[in-house]
This record gives sequence, structure tokens and C-alpha cells, in this order.
Amino acid sequence: MNVLFLMLCFVSYLLGAVSFGPIWAKVFNLGDLRVIGSGNTGATNVLRTGNKTAALLTLFFDGFKGTCAVWLYKISPELTIYDGFIFGISAFLGHLYPVWLGFKGGKGVATYLGVLFGLNSLFGIFGCLLWLSAVLFFRISSLGALNMALLMPALLYIGTKNVYFVLGTALMSLLLCYKHQDNIKRLLTKTEPKIGQKK
Repeated sequence: MNVLFLMLCFVSYLLGAVSFGPIWAKVFNLGDLRVIGSGNTGATNVLRTGNKTAALLTLFFDGFKGTCAVWLYKISPELTIYDGFIFGISAFLGHLYPVWLGFKGGKGVATYLGVLFGLNSLFGIFGCLLWLSAVLFFRISSLGALNMALLMPALLYIGTKNVYFVLGTALMSLLLCYKHQDNIKRLLTKTEPKIGQKK
């Protein structure tokens, strides 16, 4: 296996392991996210602090690192978009299990979307629509994430018939659902908080 490929997988993981929620929480003096709301480092929990700017910045940068990881394939003509997809998945894993935070990271929604945008802007747009449609209708962030996770692999299969993209997104979807297992339990018991409602 190519040494450059392995090195970029590692770099992508480290890039993904940079959690922007705690960074912006510190910049805006919002406190320790680990003891706020769900204790998660993602944008939804940042929003629970009441600072929409910090939440939007977290959403953007957690997504953009996934996009940047995919684009690393462009540094060498020997690499392809399929290699870039693996780099994106590595960044996604880094976000879920960051070495800097004791392998306790976010749930991966923004980084998942960022990887989709890195592959193809249309993939990213459809991912956002799947997420936003459920969020706007139900006002529950986790439902948007689960809606995207469940439908995106099927949508890519219908639209591209590319098994590589379908299997890669299916893997990320499974991990995203796993990280949302507590949310799923609360959804089943109808105790999952809505956006703007304190947990």
C-alpha cells in the first residue's frame, strides 16, 4: 500500500480529531461543553449555551475539516477521489474518537456532511436537505441526523449506482446511528428535547 496514502489517512484522522466545539466555547467563554446539556462537543450542544454564532462556527468548521480531508487526494496525481473518500472517512472517525479528547468526540453530523460536499457538491446538498427537512418539521436535531444517515446511502445508490460511495456512506451512517443510541432511546420514549429546549 502506498506510503503517501497511509500518511494522508493518518493526517486526515488527526484533522478530524480537532473538535471545534470546545475551541469556540473557549473563544466565546461559554464554559466546559462536557458539563453542558448532552456533554457533546458538537454544534447542537454549543447551541444549548445560547450562542448561535458559536454553534454556526462549530457546524461550519466541523464540516469543513471533512471536506478538506477528502480534497487531500488532489495533492498527488496517483490518488483518486476514492482515496479521498477514505481520507474523509478517516476524518469522520477522528471526529467521533479524537485522540486529543480521550477518544470521546462528537456525533459526526457536520463532518459527515463535509465529507459529502468534498465528494460532490450535489451529495452535500442532498445530505443537507435530508437533515434539514426532518429538523424543520420535527424541531429535533437528532431526527435530522438519523434521517440523513438512513436515507443517504439509498439515495446515492439510486443516483450513482456506485457501490464504493454507497458502502462508505453506509459505514458512516452506522457509526452515526451508534453515536446517537441515547438519542434513539429518548425518541422512542418521547423524551428527546427539541431545538431551543433545555435538556
